[in-house]
This record gives sequence, structure tokens and C-alpha cells, in this order.
Amino acid sequence: MIVALLTLEYITNFIARRCLQMDNDARQYAPSAARNRDPIWEVLKPHLPSRGLVLEVASGSGEHTVHFARASNSELIYQPSDPNPLARASIDAWAEASGLANIRPSIALDAAADVWPIERADVVICINMIHISPWSSTVGLMRGAGRMLPAGGLLFLYGPYRREGQHMAPSNEEFDRDLRRRNPEWGVRDLEGVADLASQSGFGPPAIAQMPANNLSLLFRRTA
Repeated sequence: MIVALLTLEYITNFIARRCLQMDNDARQYAPSAARNRDPIWEVLKPHLPSRGLVLEVASGSGEHTVHFARASNSELIYQPSDPNPLARASIDAWAEASGLANIRPSIALDAAADVWPIERADVVICINMIHISPWSSTVGLMRGAGRMLPAGGLLFLYGPYRREGQHMAPSNEEFDRDLRRRNPEWGVRDLEGVADLASQSGFGPPAIAQMPANNLSLLFRRTA
């Protein structure tokens, strides 16, 4: 039962997001976002500037964007993005319903692309993307974040990882097998491989925070 519940949290974050959606309402509802948004915010909040621009890559339903924007200073602006037009419609619907002025309209952004439709940001956030996308998306994420962040800028990642080649829990191992059955290019990544890739784009070693349901928050700072 515990394994099933943990796997459900991950599966709800697939590209399609498998979100619930109300009739005549573009907003999608990801159950995992409601569970993890507060723990993520508690880790993220102390590291955010009081003002500037936060780019969220692969924003999905948009629920994290709204939650973080509502809890932030009004001068900290959020730029959500997603390659999926249905996700972007959900993001914009959530933003409109919130009435918040510090959320920009969502943009189409593919993390793997060589060129992104935005040139700078003070913070880049990416939640639950790396394990449900090809490795090329992680490569593109690091390169894109490295291009646009200033020295000291924050790249924040959240999701499941292996450490020293080992899964953090049996549920993560089962989830990894399920991901690879669905798409051989997906899978739970090695923390060390992600950190090495980040270093190639000018980031220092990550600060690591243990999160609920065997996830990790990784906080990288651009050093060059």
C-alpha cells in the first residue's frame, strides 16, 4: 500500500500530468502538487530574492506557480512555461483565477531546445521534469539556466534521484522500472550525473534537502 501511494505521487507528474480537469474549465488539478507545494516552498523560500524574475520550466498544471507567487513579495515576478498547449491553458487559467499581478502569461518552452524564448532570469525552478523526459531535456535545462542566470543565480530542482547508483527507497526503484517500461528515455537519474552536468554549465555543487516521499530538493548556484 505504501509503495502504491508513493508511486501514485510520481505518476501524476507525467508529461500529460494525468490531472483532473473540470468541465468548461481549463484548470488542471495535480493531486501531488497539493501535497508537495508546501514542503517545496519551505525549502525554496529562504533562497529567493525579494524582487526579480523566476522562470519555472515545465510548469505543468500551474498550481506550483500560483502557490509560490501568492506567498512571494509582489515584486518577485513568476514566468511559467510548458511545451504542452493544454498545460499552458491550465497555467493561464489558474493565474487568472488567482488575481495575482506577479504572474506573467505562460510561454512555450522546450527545455531541450538550443534557444529559449526568454533571455534572463534571476531564478530557474524545475519540478518533477528530469525523470519523465529524455536526458537531452536535462542537458538543455542546464545549458539554458547557465546562459540566463547571473553569477549567484539559483537553479532549483525537485524530484526523485539515485545516490551513488542506489535508489533511495524500494518504491523509487519500482517507479523507475515503470518509467523505463513506458519510455526507455525516461527514468530516475543519478544525482551525481545531474550535478556533473550542472558543473559543466557553470554551477557549483548542490545543496541537498531531503523531502517527503523519497524526493530531493537540489539547489545549485551559478558560479561562472
